[in-house]
Amino acid sequence: MDKEKFINRLVQLRMNKNVSARDMSLSMGQSPNYINHIENGVNLPSMTAFFYICEYLNISPQEFFDTQNTAPEITRELLNASKGLDIESMRYIVEVVKRMKR
Repeated sequence: MDKEKFINRLVQLRMNKNVSARDMSLSMGQSPNYINHIENGVNLPSMTAFFYICEYLNISPQEFFDTQNTAPEITRELLNASKGLDIESMRYIVEVVKRMKR
């Protein structure tokens, strides 16, 4: 993933959480402009900071890089909600999702 895609993904996930860059920075214990500087391409986070960003967003690093999954937290919630359902119910849910995507 290149720098621009990284930045776009961070913005997307932060916006999904409905939090400002400033609030996210402060919640992570950073300076008020920390996330803003990342999103503007001034800096990139260290590996440790990246893990803190993922933790703040409540996603795994794998989910961060899965750009086809626009809302990983909700996807995980959907998957967890489907656990324990019988096979026919799960097939029904899959069919509903497929129809919604058309």
